[in-house]
Amino acid sequence: MRNNEEEQGARVIRTLTHILIGGAAGLMVCLVFLVLCSFGISLGLISEGIMYQLTVIGCVIGGFFGGVWTVSHCRTRTLFIGLGVGAVLFLLMLTAGVLFFKSVAPNEGGLGLVCGSLSGGAVSGLLGGRPKKKRR
Repeated sequence: MRNNEEEQGARVIRTLTHILIGGAAGLMVCLVFLVLCSFGISLGLISEGIMYQLTVIGCVIGGFFGGVWTVSHCRTRTLFIGLGVGAVLFLLMLTAGVLFFKSVAPNEGGLGLVCGSLSGGAVSGLLGGRPKKKRR
């Protein structure tokens, strides 16, 4: 096996690790946003009728911030990396939903959460794809 192949494998593992960490960071940002929104709802500042929209906005914000962190560490193929972070964020939220609520139906708003997570990650991939300047 050549040195290049070992280097590529290490690079892939490092990129996948950054994607998983970015998805977890996006989940934490999403949860913090949703906790703040729940405080706003309990204080009467936000209407209860827009909970689903706030959840989708939380997915977009979480996907964006997780994607920004990951794209800043992995400077190549940023759109795919951002989409990967959005997919990991959605899968983590789906896993939490299955664990805590025991029944998750896709027709109960899952499509909006997928679109929100993926769009937040994609926007971070599109905006954060500036390569490093070369030093001379």
